Amino acid sequence: MRFAAFACLALVAAAAPASPAPAKTLTVRSGETWLFTIAHGQPANARKALPATALAAGELKVTVNPLMGTTMTMTNNSKFDYAYRAMLILPNGKAGPAKSCAVPANGRMAIEHWPNTVAAVRLSAFKPAPAGSLCP
Repeated sequence: MRFAAFACLALVAAAAPASPAPAKTLTVRSGETWLFTIAHGQPANARKALPATALAAGELKVTVNPLMGTTMTMTNNSKFDYAYRAMLILPNGKAGPAKSCAVPANGRMAIEHWPNTVAAVRLSAFKPAPAGSLCP
């Protein structure tokens, strides 16, 4: 009897749709483009994309390139401006915080530039910023 009850619970759990868990961070390597959404203040539903990929409603797109150091562009197709935390990952693997500005809502883009070439940028801790914020 116990086995039958356990089997039923296992079947119900397996059949229940899993909600995508937000990642704790999104690491974008130099030369990559990613699309993602925000869930509970963290990147969620992240997937690699081509730089020309169009955004769906509620999505953000980030590209990191080795341009005059490192340049990151982020486009936000949600209804909220977002402030976020950026961590630079150096070629030697060491990480350090970076100043980042808010990314505006409604399909607009923000550009960040750092003078050093980095291996990747790690993004996390997204929170709505006041409309029109630039560098909180």
